[in-house]
Amino acid sequence: MQTLVDDVGSFPLPSFVERKTFERAYVMAREFAAEGKSLAEDEFLFRNFYTVVKDSFKMKCEAGLDVVNYPQHYDIRRQFIEVVRKAMEKGTYIVDDKAAVIPEVAVIKNEAKQLCEELGVERIALRVCVTGPFELYLAEVGTRVYRDVLLMFAETVRRFAVNSLLNNKHVETRVVSLDEPSFGFQDVDAGRDVLLDVFEKAFNFGGAIKQIHVHSTSRIAELLEVKNVDVVSVEYAASPKNLEAISKGMLENANKQIRVGVTRTDIDTILAELYEKGVKQPQTWQIVEDEEAIKKRFEKAKTKFGERLTFTGPDCGLGGWPSQESAQLLLKRTVNAVKAVQQRFHSV
Repeated sequence: MQTLVDDVGSFPLPSFVERKTFERAYVMAREFAAEGKSLAEDEFLFRNFYTVVKDSFKMKCEAGLDVVNYPQHYDIRRQFIEVVRKAMEKGTYIVDDKAAVIPEVAVIKNEAKQLCEELGVERIALRVCVTGPFELYLAEVGTRVYRDVLLMFAETVRRFAVNSLLNNKHVETRVVSLDEPSFGFQDVDAGRDVLLDVFEKAFNFGGAIKQIHVHSTSRIAELLEVKNVDVVSVEYAASPKNLEAISKGMLENANKQIRVGVTRTDIDTILAELYEKGVKQPQTWQIVEDEEAIKKRFEKAKTKFGERLTFTGPDCGLGGWPSQESAQLLLKRTVNAVKAVQQRFHSV
């Protein structure tokens, strides 16, 4: 079975776009999408959100990814928490169905036909990331557990996921990933039963492969018990010890698959290491790992997990990278490295 290359989501803004302007446009785009209005008809939105998303997504597609996440230019917590806070004004943590929208997905849906023509492909495989219920709960409530509130966050997350499922001639939502970067590090004080209930509710939908992306594997055994999860996604390139907590046998017993990050994205550490080597103003090609390093990691992961390794790609998102060009180069090198190793595996 071929391992598909995807990405986790975030991507740098173009150099000519001011973050404050984009963020103002984002809030406006989200309101337009919730009201069913066209995002392309307003001049401010078209220039500062619509075309930014379309062009960034096209750059990611041109890197050769098998499954492409929408370009997440907005803060992963604020993107959803701001909508939750509006619901809280009505006394609930459950967001109305019509408000549970990701405006980037609306842009991609609208532009899919044109993008397919420009890219020379028949159909785009889309990955949608939604910040997970525990991450949102930590940000808004804290570590103390209120089960009913956690379940409200889970229902809100589920609604964002369901409303992002596309399936037409030009684009298909192939993967939905719930991102839980704090899970295993700074935990909500939730036991196994609460954890299972919350994730089962959040993942209670069909129509796409369901991933959960974590940075720590300390609670991986519990995640493997979540029936509605298809793929556990872990970082490996910058955190090699993560794989020590998982075996192929564990995945087989749980009937789960795995996504392993094989390219480093921890840009601050990468720049610090280069600085220590005397490279104070590194070029783009120096920031991105060479393909040989990526090949070695992927080969180790493929050897360990075999057919259970169904997805791979960069460790995490690329929002903090210095330019879109450097982020795209990382994606290209990752794709090239993975494809080269897979050819070798299949020729044996």
